[in-house]
Amino acid sequence: MRATGFERLSLLEAAWVAFALANLGAMLSWPSWETIPFHFIWVSLTLLYGFRTWRLSVTSAVLALVAASTGFLILRDAVQGEQLWGELFEVPLMSAMFLAMVWHARRRQDALAKVERQADERARLLERQEQFLQDVSHELRTPVTIAQGHLEVLRQNSHGPLHEVDVALDELTRIERILQQLLLLAKSDHPDFVVFTEIEPELFLEDVFMRWSEVAPRVWRLGPLPVGSLRADPEALRIALDALLENAVHYTDDADAIELRAHARGNTIVIEVEDEGCGVDPQALRHIFERFARADPARSRSHGGAGLGLAIVDTIAKAHGGSCAVRSARNGTTFSLRLPGFSAVREPARSASPV
Repeated sequence: MRATGFERLSLLEAAWVAFALANLGAMLSWPSWETIPFHFIWVSLTLLYGFRTWRLSVTSAVLALVAASTGFLILRDAVQGEQLWGELFEVPLMSAMFLAMVWHARRRQDALAKVERQADERARLLERQEQFLQDVSHELRTPVTIAQGHLEVLRQNSHGPLHEVDVALDELTRIERILQQLLLLAKSDHPDFVVFTEIEPELFLEDVFMRWSEVAPRVWRLGPLPVGSLRADPEALRIALDALLENAVHYTDDADAIELRAHARGNTIVIEVEDEGCGVDPQALRHIFERFARADPARSRSHGGAGLGLAIVDTIAKAHGGSCAVRSARNGTTFSLRLPGFSAVREPARSASPV
């Protein structure tokens, strides 16, 4: 039968008791050499306490027993003239050394217990937060879908434009997008949040670029793209790039340029989205990838969004073992997505081509 942790520790303590009794016998049998077994007892006790932190009552009892037994033997030999009286000072000195060990061990034990409690509380909090996001998102999707359906029927049956209906549909679409983002963030701690496969970043980024260049009227530019393979989750990477490009569209006008490009640095690929928009407030740069953060709190809801898109980008980048960054100026902003797992092919990169 496999021994439990308690049984192993009990055997260790029993072995120490036998060792201590043997050394007490040696102190009794060879008084002139008793300082050697004396130190064996105290040093072994200190080492044992490092493995087994007893309760204070047990620790006090063991300390008193060892101090009394070893002190008595030294006192007896000092009275008989076989030891110097100064040897008695070894008992309080060794006791002080052991108490110092006890103090440090209990401080470490208390610190570990505190860290474990905090970790457990954080885990429970994250679990409740994730469950809350999932419950709220699932519960809200049904009424949003029903409301969208009724408004679509109302618009189809009307004989003229209904501005109020269009506004309501736009808001419901926005709510639906926020719910999808919340569900995605709630799943970010799952081990299967990203599923890796080999993709060709050149073809992948070209596809993303063509899709967005047909959606929003901007001056779209496809910059250089490295040739090779990338180990990534294509669906998650597409979501991250969509969030970056959507952010660029929100903060630019029709005549502004948006460029998608990438370059390789060893086994890392750096994907960049650069726009000629109004830039980002320097005060907001440090918090721009946090949940519900906005580049400019004064922006309207239609432009500012819910502040979840860039948090999703950061989450997806970290799930790939990468990172994201931003640099901004008055004439535009550049978001960078760094992902490991890139293997280059020695071919010339594409040259920039405006759309």
